[in-house]
Amino acid sequence: MTHEPVAEAAKKPKLNFRFLLSGAWIGGFVFCILFSIATVFLGEWQMDRRMEKLDEINKIVDNYDDEPVPYAAAGALFDDFDEQSKWTPVIVQGQYIEEDTMVARNRPRAGVPGFEVLVPFETDSGDRLIVDRGWLPLGSDASEPETIPSPPQGQARIIVRVVPGEDSLDRDAPAGQVASIHLPTINEQLDYDVADQAYGLMAAESPQMDVVPQQMPEPQRDEGPHLSYSMQWFTFGLMSFAVWGWLAYQKAVRNREDELYGEREEDGFISAHRIERAKPIKRRKGELTDEEIEDAMLNS
Repeated sequence: MTHEPVAEAAKKPKLNFRFLLSGAWIGGFVFCILFSIATVFLGEWQMDRRMEKLDEINKIVDNYDDEPVPYAAAGALFDDFDEQSKWTPVIVQGQYIEEDTMVARNRPRAGVPGFEVLVPFETDSGDRLIVDRGWLPLGSDASEPETIPSPPQGQARIIVRVVPGEDSLDRDAPAGQVASIHLPTINEQLDYDVADQAYGLMAAESPQMDVVPQQMPEPQRDEGPHLSYSMQWFTFGLMSFAVWGWLAYQKAVRNREDELYGEREEDGFISAHRIERAKPIKRRKGELTDEEIEDAMLNS
């Protein structure tokens, strides 16, 4: 039984990490710190986006399927919108102002381009608001719907869900069309005032018409991949330190091998052990070499 491996291991010097005090390695560590700070900010940004999604989902859960409330109790939401009341169903009675019907452009649905039909509605109390009656596909010339179904004539009872107006896109649109449901812009196109903070998304109307625009789908309750993206950014930040430490350990191991076995190739991947050059064989004067003996045999 031999103890040579134990003795050899005992002779190995300890790993030396003094090279970490060099400028290159300090710079690498500083880079890891800056990179990790950036990943923390990106991770927090994804977490904030997730919280916004969860907040929107909570509004849908709390309000979307609630019992409709009378306009007298919730009508103020159209002029003084409360974000937490988004999707609240409201019962409104009055009549449509059909002659001022307009459509919102560039409204894709399931990958198909189209329009949303916007009709002003005057309540029995004299207030006016915009009602989104639903979606229509492009017509034959792609610049407008083929036809716009008419709303009920005269007195109507509708149920709408309160949603906030959209931001302005600062784009022009043909007559009878708008680039977005930006209520102040719509107000400018009418001869009367309508509620300018929120509008009603159609849920039901009575009397029921035979031909109506397609109803808008229920909003999605999916929070998206923001949580996983956030965890990935945090992991990237930690991995930068792990990679820096692994490279430092590999460098220390290579330095120890250089001390034990000699010089190393510059690329750091291949160890070049010093091989002693073979000593030439001394021959007596007149003694033939192996090659000379072989040539003589062949010639004979």
